[in-house]
Amino acid sequence: MVRANGAVSLRELARVVQTSEVTVRRDVRALEAEGLLDRRHGGAVLPGGFGQESGFHQRSMAASAEKAAIAECAAGLVGEGEAVIVGAGTTAQELARRLARVPGLTVVTNSLLAAQALAHAGRVDVVMTGGTLRGSDYALVGSGAELSLQGLRVARAFLSGAGLTAERGLSTSNMLSASADRALVKAAAEVVVLADHTKLGSDTMFQTVPAEKITRLVTDQPPEGSPGAGELEALADRGVRVLVAGSRGEQPTAAAHREVPVPGQRPPGPLPPGHDGRHAHAGQPMGRRR
Repeated sequence: MVRANGAVSLRELARVVQTSEVTVRRDVRALEAEGLLDRRHGGAVLPGGFGQESGFHQRSMAASAEKAAIAECAAGLVGEGEAVIVGAGTTAQELARRLARVPGLTVVTNSLLAAQALAHAGRVDVVMTGGTLRGSDYALVGSGAELSLQGLRVARAFLSGAGLTAERGLSTSNMLSASADRALVKAAAEVVVLADHTKLGSDTMFQTVPAEKITRLVTDQPPEGSPGAGELEALADRGVRVLVAGSRGEQPTAAAHREVPVPGQRPPGPLPPGHDGRHAHAGQPMGRRR
């Protein structure tokens, strides 16, 4: 399964082989000792270092149910008439599909797949960055993408990546993608990271968003006692508000999430005057005037 998909979660392995995650975790540890795969928190990937990147198709197959639930949860954070950024990546693509139902929305994106998902949404305006096409993830990157974002301001940016830790925040294995993501972050009042539990605790080469600049994390429930669960606590200590999507087996809905009661999590601060918790911060974000 790892060879076919590039990555796989312990949950999915346990389901396929019909055994417990404890047993699967022990077997994965043995396979890692033989050099056949690398363990990651909550899953396993093909062997490689910080700079290795699996193909888009492989990434889209990994933790697909979790990504769908995360996207549904994140879509509930977007209100009618807002302007938001959607970055590249498999989870962000899932989010874009769900944003097609939000009326009056303006979506800025450097992802061809996100734009395609919204192409026939009559009530959504899509603004694409310029840039050079990076075929491995269907994203526009480079100076053209970054320059096109200058002077832009939106309510929030939804980004995913290859790894997320409390120490370094969100990271990715490609320099051009990291640079484009940093430009997206600068254009947003808030940053929402979409990361399934297999990304928690993983660290890759290029930092995109330090933990202190992440407003919210939308994720799924990591296995009990796993390092990923500890990582959620550490992220909460850095001021990140953690939302956990509905558990496996539930039909994901916009309301199927909860703000996880992580020990030490800071309570959200007061909202700016006139802010209802969904719409953009003061600063005239891009979008339709209503």
